[in-house]
Amino acid sequence: MYLVDTNIWLERLLNQDRASEVAQFFHQMPPERLMMSDFTFHSIGVILTRCQSPETLLRFTQDVLIDGGVALVGLAPNDTPRLVAVMAQFRLDFDDAYQYVVAEKYGAEIISFDADFDRTEGGRKTPLQVRPE
Repeated sequence: MYLVDTNIWLERLLNQDRASEVAQFFHQMPPERLMMSDFTFHSIGVILTRCQSPETLLRFTQDVLIDGGVALVGLAPNDTPRLVAVMAQFRLDFDDAYQYVVAEKYGAEIISFDADFDRTEGGRKTPLQVRPE
């Protein structure tokens, strides 16, 4: 399983520099092997709203989560002690620690362009580093 970080989704949604790399990853990876944290979903909602793209948010939600089968996962309040410990242990900010603990909790590898995850035990992969099984 792979936890897809916010920056990967936004790279594709906003058609940024590495969008084709992300598109290739999504094309080769079955959606049932992917998950998104609730933090990522809400962040995407905030960013697309700021970009005045509510229709993109609606299409994204329908295509990826409702029809696409990507799992939406999150943390419970009792996960907060682990979250705070990860922030201190790996010097991560809240959003990166949240992603890390979600990946840990659900046994997933993190797919991200964020090098901050390289300081962690779990690390991260970029979309080009993942090969379909």
